[in-house]
Amino acid sequence: MNEQAFIEALRLLPAHPAARGLADDCAVIEIGSETLVLTHDMLVEGTHYLPEADIADVAWKLVATNLSDLAAKGAEPLGVLIGHMLGRDDERFIVGLNEVLAHYQVPLLGGDTVAGTGTRTHGLTAIGRATCTPVPARSGAQPGDVLWLVGKVGAAMLGFEALRDGTGADHSAYSRPLALLKEGQALAPLAHAMMDVSDGLLLDAFRMAEASEVTLAIDGAQVPVAAPERRLACLTWGDDYALLAALPHGTQPPCNAARIGTVEPRGFAPLFVDGEPVLNAAGLGYSH
Repeated sequence: MNEQAFIEALRLLPAHPAARGLADDCAVIEIGSETLVLTHDMLVEGTHYLPEADIADVAWKLVATNLSDLAAKGAEPLGVLIGHMLGRDDERFIVGLNEVLAHYQVPLLGGDTVAGTGTRTHGLTAIGRATCTPVPARSGAQPGDVLWLVGKVGAAMLGFEALRDGTGADHSAYSRPLALLKEGQALAPLAHAMMDVSDGLLLDAFRMAEASEVTLAIDGAQVPVAAPERRLACLTWGDDYALLAALPHGTQPPCNAARIGTVEPRGFAPLFVDGEPVLNAAGLGYSH
């Protein structure tokens, strides 16, 4: 099964309303007077990081990618639970974990450690507290909204290539991405819909359009990219952890953001890029 088919099968299982139909970045559950936001992401050797990568960078990326999901909900991180497969340079993993937790001032709550053979895998659950309600979802975009992008796309692609090719160029956007927590918290009270861009801007925009049952129209020339001469590649590469938000028309973002498109009533295609319809998600980004 591919990733989408597996998720569709999971939707047939009993689920709590907090799961949001398995169509969002996080689960959102109300407990007493608090609203908790929970997410879980994994990193796999050879898929999410190069086999020869500094394991300290892997620890950083594992935490930051999960915190990026919390950022997309405007949540304040409360702590993380880690799943770690023992292997080479475990001491470096602890160094990187300490660095990233200190950077975001997030505590370690616990987790599990295992030994095994074969491809190395790491998982992490991040727990956050909502800073506003309702917590924005992918599914809230409304016709008339304006699409904004916080951050730049394509930098992770260049970082990956620098690492792969050993050029010595800056690779931090790929190996040590940053979760836009403050920006997400500032946008959340205003956004009709918001998500982080982890699998490619066009693919994630397609997902927002499908979840919201609208059409998104993106002006590719307005998207901030790290390599203008490779704009399409920047729009479809993942790992950038920018924030895509749909804000009501006339609402100015309270943080640095680029206006990249509009939300239209649902037409025959969920996505238009530079006026051209996109009918399916194939080739728009990364899918397992």
